[in-house]
Amino acid sequence: MTGHEYMSMEKVAGKIAGGFSSSSSSSSSGSDDDTPSHSKSLKPNVYRLFGREKPLHQVLGAGKPADVLLWRNKRISGSVFGCATAVWVVFELLDYHLITLICHILILTLITLFLWSHVSNFIDKPPPNIPDAVFPDKCVLEVASIVRYKMNQALGHLRHVAFGSDVKSFLAVVCGLWILSVIGSCFNFLTLVYIVFVLLHTVLVMYEKYEDKVDSFSEKAIIELKKQYVEFDKKVLSKIHKGKLKEKKKD
Repeated sequence: MTGHEYMSMEKVAGKIAGGFSSSSSSSSSGSDDDTPSHSKSLKPNVYRLFGREKPLHQVLGAGKPADVLLWRNKRISGSVFGCATAVWVVFELLDYHLITLICHILILTLITLFLWSHVSNFIDKPPPNIPDAVFPDKCVLEVASIVRYKMNQALGHLRHVAFGSDVKSFLAVVCGLWILSVIGSCFNFLTLVYIVFVLLHTVLVMYEKYEDKVDSFSEKAIIELKKQYVEFDKKVLSKIHKGKLKEKKKD
């Protein structure tokens, strides 16, 4: 990927993120009347999870998605959460199929509009005025460009891990993929997506509420994990490197 292409992708992503932020400024200011302000600066010289230097709301983009995930406006967040739950109930618990549901909705909509447009002449009411729904080319191309850029970035990272010499990153990626495969074998795709959705709408807001306690505990846990990794490196990984060097000397 050339430097010019990389800069263009960053500009496209910045424009979309800026659109979210600008569109949410008015909504967030309106919601401040109903809910207290959650914006707060981080304490200096305090360990933060993943080394972040900004509040969680700013890390998430400080736009509408961040407001929804952190329940800035409880009505909107509750509506989104309720809709996602309804979709999961319809497809999982009621065993409804996506194509069947789409066809039934379209049939009902077409019958309603057809009857309304023909009966309107007898009841002296105008037919429904439905605007044309058109996807703009610019929006579609921008989303496709960002998706392509992120996929290429992920594939490049996997290639770097596979052919690189960083054993720590290699083990982390392999362990992460193995854990993901185990979780995926326990749930189907829709249930797994719903679980991730619920976690995003609960864990993030709880973390923001108790971030000082969570960060303090995570700091201790990371220190302990680093100690264990050092021991593992001494007992296992260092022996592997020594074995490879001995084989090269013999050759």
